[in-house]
Amino acid sequence: MAASHISIPIEGIRLEGELNIPANAGGLILFAHGSGSSRHSPRNRYVAAMLQRAGLATLLFDLLTEQEEDAEMFSRHLRFDIAFLARRLSSASVWVLDQLVAKQHRAGYFGSSTGAAAALVAAAELGDTIGAVVSRGGRPDLAGESLGRVTAPTLLIVGGNDIPVIPLNEEAFESMNCEKALRTIPGATHLFEEAGALEKVAGMASEWFCNHLQPTARRR
Repeated sequence: MAASHISIPIEGIRLEGELNIPANAGGLILFAHGSGSSRHSPRNRYVAAMLQRAGLATLLFDLLTEQEEDAEMFSRHLRFDIAFLARRLSSASVWVLDQLVAKQHRAGYFGSSTGAAAALVAAAELGDTIGAVVSRGGRPDLAGESLGRVTAPTLLIVGGNDIPVIPLNEEAFESMNCEKALRTIPGATHLFEEAGALEKVAGMASEWFCNHLQPTARRR
């Protein structure tokens, strides 16, 4: 199953990505990468491969252009600009869903680190367009007031040894009014590098998306 390279035109720029649509895909998962990461992240590529095996289409793409990434490497001025990242994500989502994906495909977000906050803000803005959200080691707290406006069923996954991030996820969880779940993977740290940890993340994400992105599923 080969991925198709796509170039997403928004806001006078182009964002590069890889779209992979298995036969009879039940939904499309757009990845929102975290600070300092990109579509080449080995962890997100692993999760994407697992989602594809579960019958879900995936889109791995960069929220920044190559020039912006080069500048950001030194200035770090964009990685915590959640409003900017969310605007890029929502604009790209609308374009992809209008131009490239069959109408029966429902969309979900998989966000990591600060990308999880951007995914939640974008999900709040797009409403029923987004059918589910999964956060991996995310900073959902950075979504701020948007948390209370998210309607998509949301799963927050944190590592049991990711001590600084656990309370931030717990606080964000309490601020959300949608269908939600908070799951901890014992022994895992922030990047889920421990043996079997990322596999558990992918399994949880696959189950969440498959349960909530069925064409006949009712949106909350």
